[in-house]
Amino acid sequence: MLQTEFAFTLPLGYVDGEGNLHKEGIMRLATAFDEIAPLKDPRVHNNPAYLLIILLSRVITRLGTLEQINPKVIEGLFAADLAYLQDAYRRINENGHSLVRAQCPHCDKQFDLELTGLGGPGATP
Repeated sequence: MLQTEFAFTLPLGYVDGEGNLHKEGIMRLATAFDEIAPLKDPRVHNNPAYLLIILLSRVITRLGTLEQINPKVIEGLFAADLAYLQDAYRRINENGHSLVRAQCPHCDKQFDLELTGLGGPGATP
């Protein structure tokens, strides 16, 4: 079965207007339309880096207890969290999973490592 949603934990977390911290979220696989639609947005024409903001606001379906994820929420992320999400997006949309291949430095055995968030990886030998 194809996995289309991936849980994540932000390294720092999003702080909303009331001071609440939101770290746990869900990102879904992107569709072709998710990647094409932002190219029509005038904010992307004015600043191509804004493409990431719109793209993430489309594919992140949950972040903590926030009712809605929109570009303003993504704009309010700390830079470390934005970088984390950009990497997660690339990983799951290029590979279809959040696994990375790793190798034990002591015994040289290779295994898959599930990257689920800061401080929470789980190995799958």
